[in-house]
Amino acid sequence: MAGMGDMPMRPARPGPPMQHRGPPPMARLRPEPIDREKTCPLLLRVFTRVAGHHQNEEFTVRGKEPKDEVQIYTWKDATLRELTDLVKEVALPARKRNARLSFAFVYPDKNGRFVVRQVGSTFAYGHGRGDDAKTLAELGFQIGDYLSVAIM
Repeated sequence: MAGMGDMPMRPARPGPPMQHRGPPPMARLRPEPIDREKTCPLLLRVFTRVAGHHQNEEFTVRGKEPKDEVQIYTWKDATLRELTDLVKEVALPARKRNARLSFAFVYPDKNGRFVVRQVGSTFAYGHGRGDDAKTLAELGFQIGDYLSVAIM
């Protein structure tokens, strides 16, 4: 192997990417933005409550949902910050300086029983804190779900 020292060294060729064990991590892709001028909004039924979320049993009888309902027309790309600001317009406790709003989707499971699943929280006046930038679509909202908002 004479003369090998005279040859310039080539950079090492990158090998295959490292293989991870187990299932691949779930990638959360940001959904396509919605053109709010051309797309019809959906009706979001929002149920607010001070000090905690509504219980799933309160939604079992259709037409007898909790009385503290607010109906909002919005889009699936609405952020929790947008929803927080809308709730503050109608719920006085949500306007307190230190108020925290917890959001949960309410929907029937495969057996028809309602489930209350917490999905995020925001602060009344804490822009950029909490889950402000998360959208309904990113959180797994489906048209027909209710939104429970606990004001603390």
